[in-house]
Amino acid sequence: MPSSECLRVFTLNTGAVIPALGLGTWQSGPNEVYEAVLVALKAGYRHIDTAYVYGNEAEVGKAINDSGIPRKEIFLTTKLWGTYHTKPEVNLDISLKKLGVDYVDLYLMHWPSPLNPNGNHEFFPTLSDGTRDRLKDWDFVKTWELVQKLPETGKAKAVGVSNFSTVNLEKLLNAPTTKVVPAANQVELHPYLPQQKLLDYAKSKGIHITAYSPLGSTNAPLQQEPAVQDIAKRLGKSPTQVLISWAISRGTSVIPKSVTAERIISNFDDFVLEEKDIDAINAISKTKAKRLVNPNWGEVVFHDD
Repeated sequence: MPSSECLRVFTLNTGAVIPALGLGTWQSGPNEVYEAVLVALKAGYRHIDTAYVYGNEAEVGKAINDSGIPRKEIFLTTKLWGTYHTKPEVNLDISLKKLGVDYVDLYLMHWPSPLNPNGNHEFFPTLSDGTRDRLKDWDFVKTWELVQKLPETGKAKAVGVSNFSTVNLEKLLNAPTTKVVPAANQVELHPYLPQQKLLDYAKSKGIHITAYSPLGSTNAPLQQEPAVQDIAKRLGKSPTQVLISWAISRGTSVIPKSVTAERIISNFDDFVLEEKDIDAINAISKTKAKRLVNPNWGEVVFHDD
């Protein structure tokens, strides 16, 4: 098993270093995420990703505290939820209390969609027609005006966004109230949805990209793709390891999710793919391009075709 020292890292526009490979915890239940994070940290992971809406921050934080690994050695990300867009520091305080930490290394605006904080559901308020109950007099530019001030409090070392397209990034960056460029943008990214346009735009603006659902999300056939299978067999790697390496080779950090100890340990393997293999995997989207995570956000644009 490789040590954490052999894994690649990226530098954010704040100067902070983010490990290229982390553990994602989306859809990891409270009863299983504790063990998953503990296994990951013991295996050498130093990048853990969670979110307020995941409902597992307390267990993630307990695992971090029980691991015996100094807090300063762990890059911890959590996220602002839509019902708190008008009061992000309040949501951050709640997350910090659940996590049992004084700060997070990265705090992301989870979606560019402010939701009604007084609606019919704590997380997913809806209107009578079933669509999301969004705030009509607020937008993500106003949210960012507040979020960008959080590093001054010491509660978040860096701030960024998630699920932002080039359209929304451009709107945010061009807003007169924007004084801080997001340190990162976490988006769905895998060979079915490579998002090259977004990668190029973000790089030009100094915004790091983190890939979620890098293995194609639950039950996706991505690992069975012939190109991925062929490369894995030739290199003596697993399809999962190949997909993770592909993502890192493109300059993105990656947060595959698993609650299985064997898979968590197996995923912790960073190696450099040859250009011909990267090209072969890139070609998959030419005939099978598709998004696998499709929340109902109405007219909000959250990915680039």
